[in-house]
Amino acid sequence: MLDMDNTAGKVAVVTGGASGIGKAAARLLIGRGMQVVIADIEEQALERTAAEIGATGIVTDVSSEHSVQALADEVQRRFGRADLYFSNAGVASTARIEDMTVSDWQWIFGVNVFGVIHGIRSFLPLLRASEGGGHFAVTASIAGHHVTPMLGGYTVSKFAVMALAETLAAELAEAGDEIGLTILCPGPVSTRLGASQRNRPDVLAAGGMVDSNLEATEEGAKLRWIDPESVAGILLRAIARGDLYAFTHPEMAPLVLERNRQVEAALHAPIE
Repeated sequence: MLDMDNTAGKVAVVTGGASGIGKAAARLLIGRGMQVVIADIEEQALERTAAEIGATGIVTDVSSEHSVQALADEVQRRFGRADLYFSNAGVASTARIEDMTVSDWQWIFGVNVFGVIHGIRSFLPLLRASEGGGHFAVTASIAGHHVTPMLGGYTVSKFAVMALAETLAAELAEAGDEIGLTILCPGPVSTRLGASQRNRPDVLAAGGMVDSNLEATEEGAKLRWIDPESVAGILLRAIARGDLYAFTHPEMAPLVLERNRQVEAALHAPIE
């Protein structure tokens, strides 16, 4: 397991690291003495952030297996190791399920789900070789635990990430691997997630999803929006404790618990 009290000289890789939660996490990790690689699809933003916080920036499209493997190869070439991999890159737009096109599903799953899959395949060997143990962290969402109309595509992808990460954690434990795993499940965070279409590839442009600034809506105004720095702090404390889950909004627990209550009631309902 990664010892967060002894991180000087160790190497962390953060996807979606040019802004938001990824940037905030990278800054905190650098403050702990780690060498940090930030990966992002936005080249100019990546260069600015890398220069600002003192990270190494590598342009990466997490939806591409080849691109993520190239990232792993470059990290190995430059640093010879990776001790922490934070699979954080994600996209979100809004649409009713019935209005979503195949291109919408391919886009959101390509980044949110296959981005994690590619990270697992490319970086687990490096984490496994980490002296003292490595750590895999992944950004899911509170949306991976309850559904919200108009956010179906995002929610489905985050439910998938939850299942993927929980299964991986169980398999790593069963195999006796010295790799920890933490699933970050943020509630509302003030980031550019609501402007995700800016990075949507032209080949997947035909869709029904649209960007929405949820923070500016009437419903969004009722929520407690927190800054990325607070989320990054919660994540790092969870990693240090070896926690599987890291939640940011305890006040949203009733949403999750009500869904669980309905499932429990159905499980105990008569079947004849």
